[in-house]
Amino acid sequence: MKALLLYPDREWTRPEMYFDEKNITRDLGLNLLYSVAGKKVLYENGQVRKVSDADGFITDVMHKVMMTPLGTEGEIRYRQHVIADCIENEALIRSLYELSENMLLEWEKLGRYVNGRNAGRDNASKLITRVYEFRLFLGTLGSLRALLNEYRDKVQSEGLGSLCDRFTEEFPTEWEAELSELSSRIAFYVDDDATDDTRATIRVPRIVLGCGLGSDLRFQDFRLESIETINRKYRNPKGTISRIQGYLDSLTPDSVSCDATPQARKQTAALEYAVVKYIMSYTEPFLQAFENFFDALHFQTAFYVGAVNLIHHIHRFELDYCYPDVGTQDGLSFDNLKEFVMCLGQRITAVGNSCEMKHKMLIIVTGANQGGKSTFLRSIGIAQVMMQCGLMVVAERYESGIFPSLFMHFTRREDSQMNSGRLDEELRRMDQIIRNLGPDSLILLNESFATTTEKDGSEICYDIIRALTEAGVKILSVTHLLSFAQKIYAEASAREQEGADSGVAFLSAERKEDGSRTYKMIQSVPELTSFGLDLYEKIIEEGNNR
Repeated sequence: MKALLLYPDREWTRPEMYFDEKNITRDLGLNLLYSVAGKKVLYENGQVRKVSDADGFITDVMHKVMMTPLGTEGEIRYRQHVIADCIENEALIRSLYELSENMLLEWEKLGRYVNGRNAGRDNASKLITRVYEFRLFLGTLGSLRALLNEYRDKVQSEGLGSLCDRFTEEFPTEWEAELSELSSRIAFYVDDDATDDTRATIRVPRIVLGCGLGSDLRFQDFRLESIETINRKYRNPKGTISRIQGYLDSLTPDSVSCDATPQARKQTAALEYAVVKYIMSYTEPFLQAFENFFDALHFQTAFYVGAVNLIHHIHRFELDYCYPDVGTQDGLSFDNLKEFVMCLGQRITAVGNSCEMKHKMLIIVTGANQGGKSTFLRSIGIAQVMMQCGLMVVAERYESGIFPSLFMHFTRREDSQMNSGRLDEELRRMDQIIRNLGPDSLILLNESFATTTEKDGSEICYDIIRALTEAGVKILSVTHLLSFAQKIYAEASAREQEGADSGVAFLSAERKEDGSRTYKMIQSVPELTSFGLDLYEKIIEEGNNR
């Protein structure tokens, strides 16, 4: 049995993550997003009452799934449709997650993950554990059937719909009824507690064996005719009535008490063990069919519960969201795109940006300091990661190509862990990126090579970016290296004057005449200043007002 909620044709089996996943998580601040995805929003009278602590398992799953990009539009649509279904049927996905979680917790109590736990146990104890596992599986699958039957006509997505149909096909009601009957017949093997003297009844086996008679009048060719568990009134074996009953049984010539001698008790236990073991061998295909199913269901539903939690946090901060469209790699367009992590961290509604860029493989963002350029770049990076794992995006509209090879090259603050200069550190990271570029690569550069002089930084940046774009790599660069930006702009203008598409787009952080920032990116020629004096004057003004 397969869950198939993350992919239409396969389970999650440690697929390849982004090579640059550590930098992606760090530079985009995604640890906060993973954590928030694990927090359930609790309501009271339609208002947010509290936010729960993060579910560590959901947080971990969100990290793994978000850092594993999908490769096709079909896979992205598949998850988007499941998420939409989960939003409409939230109780279903939460119940699936909780049911699988409880199942795994109970299974662990039986010793599933304890290495060597069964090695020192006798065969009877191992068999008892296997019977308990069988009953646990059977009961959980019964609850799962009821849940899926309740929602089968409500779900619309291929993922959840096929799960319902596949479960019904692979675990038919006839099979469940047969296995339940089997479970009740061997209940004596695990339900009889000989140390409890407060019971009204006791469960005992009724085993009927058939056999043949050999030439020497010995029994042979034993076969199991029937087995069942019956309830008998409990009597203290040391009580008067039990002793009288034992005496009467001893007078019956064709009967023998199983408790008459230690040897009889030992042989009786061996018979019960052999019979139950034989019965349980019939259930092994059933147990093996669902051996890994609950692990898969738990992991995959955790992702969708995290997605639903994110939707509640999006509503909580009154943000818009959409299911992004997959376009071409040289296109990027969106309306009112916001930096989601900043909204979550600062609990604000950030300024949104809109743009429409077609046939552009290089996008250069310049402009005023503190104008929102880095925030704008992160908003695109976050949206790209969310799109490529099937999640919604915090925008009214978002369309981009798929880039399984995604890299970050953000400037780093100098710290004690740096063993060399900052420029050397930047060059080493760029070398790592270049060595691991894939056929469909996107690189986000944020103030790269600004740690050296403007002249040297511009030359380094120009040479690297020109080589990468010629190799078909898409690049989004936020930069204060104005010589670099001006050189790229001059080349792009020359090509466009010749009637060719330059493949380059230039954006700038908008600055009003009074020096105020709108935090909007607009299409603009690279300017020759970053308006650092604005910040200087602001600091002086604030100091004078104190």
